[in-house]
Amino acid sequence: MKRVALSSLALAMLGTVSAAHAQSSVTLYGIIDAGIAYTHNNATSTGNAASKVGFNDGTMSGDRWGLKGAEDLGGGLQTVFQLESGFDVANGTQSQGKREFGRQAFVGLSSATSGTVTLGRQYDPLVDMVQPLTEDNYFGSIFGTPGDVDNYDNNFRVNNAIKYVSPVFGGLQVEGMYALGGVAGQTSAGQSYSLAVSYTNGGLGLAGGYFYTKTSSTTGFASTADDNQDDAINTAFSAGARSLGIGRVGGQYAIGPFTFGGSYSNVQYRPLAGQGLFTSNETFNSGSVFLNYQLNPALLVGAGYTYLKSSGVTKANYNQFSLGSDYNLSKRTDLYAVAAYEQANGKSLSPDGSSVVSADASIGSYGSPSGTNTQGMLIVGIRHKF
Repeated sequence: MKRVALSSLALAMLGTVSAAHAQSSVTLYGIIDAGIAYTHNNATSTGNAASKVGFNDGTMSGDRWGLKGAEDLGGGLQTVFQLESGFDVANGTQSQGKREFGRQAFVGLSSATSGTVTLGRQYDPLVDMVQPLTEDNYFGSIFGTPGDVDNYDNNFRVNNAIKYVSPVFGGLQVEGMYALGGVAGQTSAGQSYSLAVSYTNGGLGLAGGYFYTKTSSTTGFASTADDNQDDAINTAFSAGARSLGIGRVGGQYAIGPFTFGGSYSNVQYRPLAGQGLFTSNETFNSGSVFLNYQLNPALLVGAGYTYLKSSGVTKANYNQFSLGSDYNLSKRTDLYAVAAYEQANGKSLSPDGSSVVSADASIGSYGSPSGTNTQGMLIVGIRHKF
């Protein structure tokens, strides 16, 4: 993503910086992504399936604007910060629960030899290290795991987080994070922690890690991590969870115009007492593969397949096939078309966890249950980066 240095006039207009320093920098950046989506089978208010055409934002990349900067402290040490706000280009409202800087908000210290420590609202290490090796990095949410049960599409962030990122040693890098729950007398309540490692060597990229978060509530999920309630696939389990654990591994290899890769995740929801029918652990296992081909310098096409299986309280499986194409009009503007088809089988829980229902198809992380066991989606749009 290109970053454009703020002029002194822009800084004055923003009112965030009163003076410019030779050894400091502040940059303004952003993405605007808007499209039109056709969805075949989308649940109505009565639960029946119907097709619809509607506006869609953030298909390839979430809409955002942000500020990031660094100050040279000498001796190879820097102060770093980032403030990033998400929004819906369709109506101009703020995203991530209407937070002013809901995507990211942190400050810290960085050293080329010792690594970087940051404090604030941040992505966890699995998002930083595993997600770039998945097809979500190229074509966005349409390739995401159904229900985004494993945070494949990085829908949630972590508050009160302290994160360390090591330098790269021989292609190897480690990242760890701990988020304080802040509950008096209960150190572990509401806490989150995560650890991941990555390795790169030429066209090869590998990464894996684990994320865990625990509720601080006795009636519903409340943690330093945002809740992961996306749609009918996992809402009942997320809302009634005592804890959530996610293990993920991924890899990709680029050779000539081809890039292929795959990933696997294991997700464990552990229940609170008395939360409807969700009374024992629920497990989601997911595997995905993809293949991209760079037809020419401007045009990238790709295809992927994702399989998700749930077990525990109920049993269901989901098969999702996805296609993507992205054409660059310039370095900052591109046109895209993406599509997917999903079929669900088996039984799941209703969103309130009170009854067993037929599994609903719900593509990627769009949170649009179909009202039936199949769903198809086509989105065309434009994305601009600044």
